[in-house]
Amino acid sequence: MFFELYWQYFVLGLICYVIVRTGLTVLSGLKKKQENAQAKKDDDYQTPDQIAETDSESLTNDEDDGLAPALPRDLAHVSLQFEKIPVDQAVKKSEEFYTLMNKRRTVRHFSTQPVPREIIHNIIKTAGTAPSGAHTEPWTFVAVSSPEVKHQIRQIIEDEEEINYKKRMGKVWTTDLKPLKTNWIKEYLTDAPYLIIVFKQVYSFKEDGTKKLHYYNEQSVSLACGILLAAVHYAGLVSLTSTPLNCGPALRNLLGRPVSEKLTLLLPVGYPAEDCLVPDLRRKPLDDILVEV
Repeated sequence: MFFELYWQYFVLGLICYVIVRTGLTVLSGLKKKQENAQAKKDDDYQTPDQIAETDSESLTNDEDDGLAPALPRDLAHVSLQFEKIPVDQAVKKSEEFYTLMNKRRTVRHFSTQPVPREIIHNIIKTAGTAPSGAHTEPWTFVAVSSPEVKHQIRQIIEDEEEINYKKRMGKVWTTDLKPLKTNWIKEYLTDAPYLIIVFKQVYSFKEDGTKKLHYYNEQSVSLACGILLAAVHYAGLVSLTSTPLNCGPALRNLLGRPVSEKLTLLLPVGYPAEDCLVPDLRRKPLDDILVEV
């Protein structure tokens, strides 16, 4: 009797339930597709499976599996060339290096004064001494001195940066940047005599054409960039660590780099402008960055 009186409400409720469940399923599917598409677009994203992936079979420790290591199997091991120095001298050298590096500042105003190419080569050679996963050395340093190419790079970056500042970065991010007086106009990209654009190599190919995986390429290239920055300062030059958001594919194409390489950093390198100003910042004291166990 109750159902006969109110059957229409039961039916209506069932219909609403089916509609809601269907809508949630569709939304879930769309969200998953968006996440997958974003993962494919993200130049820096690598899953553990991608890191360990090979073209035909998984890596094992079996010497008879047919796989050849990236380095020679009979790689020679030689004695370490190490010269131990007295403790007091080591303390002095560590203090001197800290004092030198503590003067390093991020510079956005560059002189157009040229820098000898030999200095740039030495700086990049120094960065190339960084450690890397399985000694894959997964870095490419593109040194740009051509005024025309620097102008094209600036155009690409400023076009994207204007969108970043106005739409993508949001109020919190842009508010945090205001004290540093930055915006999407990047004069240093054409003023600095050199731009060093750093790409990480996700993979490369061996002489026989097989793919060579570059393990921990992100960490390896980060280490190399740290050494690069120290080498720039040690050579009496200044720089700025720039991460051009959403510019990776365009810069890669402009510079003729393969799809296996992903943009990591861009560093203008040169001498500071005579009227160069930098923010009056303070670094964290040792107690704030050191934990001793």
